[in-house]
Amino acid sequence: MRFDLLTIFPEFFTGPFDFGIIRRARQQGMIEILIHDLRSFTFDKHHVVDDRPFGGGDGMVLKPEPIFHAVEALIAENRRDDDSKRAAVVLLSPQGRLFRQSEAAVFARDYSRMILICGRYEGVDERVAEHLVTDEISIGDYVLTGGEIPAMAIVDAVTRLLPNVLGSETSAEHDSFSAHSSGLLDYPHYTRPADFRGWRVPEVLISGHHGEVAKWRQRAALHKTIKMRPDLLEKASMTDEEDDLKNLITE
Repeated sequence: MRFDLLTIFPEFFTGPFDFGIIRRARQQGMIEILIHDLRSFTFDKHHVVDDRPFGGGDGMVLKPEPIFHAVEALIAENRRDDDSKRAAVVLLSPQGRLFRQSEAAVFARDYSRMILICGRYEGVDERVAEHLVTDEISIGDYVLTGGEIPAMAIVDAVTRLLPNVLGSETSAEHDSFSAHSSGLLDYPHYTRPADFRGWRVPEVLISGHHGEVAKWRQRAALHKTIKMRPDLLEKASMTDEEDDLKNLITE
């Protein structure tokens, strides 16, 4: 998987991709992350990338020309005719559709490349969203100063779902929001010591009874979801057993 990050602040990404799983995936050639300065795709001597919005209003808007030039140049330089997977061109903005685990899984499965456009200022000329990108994405219902942090989040979320990145094919299967978790939150996790300041690990987890552990985790995941994210229950694809358990818990 190749990630191309398009930004007016390339220094923003100094460091975040040099640690943990992302660093290992880069070193092993599983992913490639390239940072591109949007200003280098301008043609004027001042490298202008923004201008005032038509119709008036506060702030500045990123111009379409540098972004179109950048994306078209990036795609042209690395076009692989034998590549059966597509390149995703994603605009990161508060107006985009909400990024979820299911979207991360689609990008990891169906794409070999992602070009992430980091919005800034008051926004990006709408013609970028209408005529250039394949998707417009937001990572949450809040506004950040730019798309750099969302870009880092998406690179991380997608990378960990790529084959062999986590070292185990089942590592991500039961993450919160994953298909194998029925769309629920993950169950609580505990480790040693079994007794910390009088707070003991649930006895079932140290019983060695795998069947009972599985049942406890199923119930605990439902409890956690009901407490922290009850909205997820509306879309969760639970089994009949899980649905009956949910009704018992909420009664």
